[in-house]
Amino acid sequence: MDAFTAGILQRIASTRSDLDAARRSGDEFLAEVEQAALEDLHRLAAEHGVEVNAA
Repeated sequence: MDAFTAGILQRIASTRSDLDAARRSGDEFLAEVEQAALEDLHRLAAEHGVEVNAA
């Protein structure tokens, strides 16, 4: 696994965790921000052929 792939998968995992925490705390604005960031990371991963489901 190259550095880009490892980095993007780590960022996705971290953002998912942050999204879950925002949802649990009831912070709807932060949850929306984290959801948008997660979608951007998934798009970026797809553009570079990174399989996210393997993470």
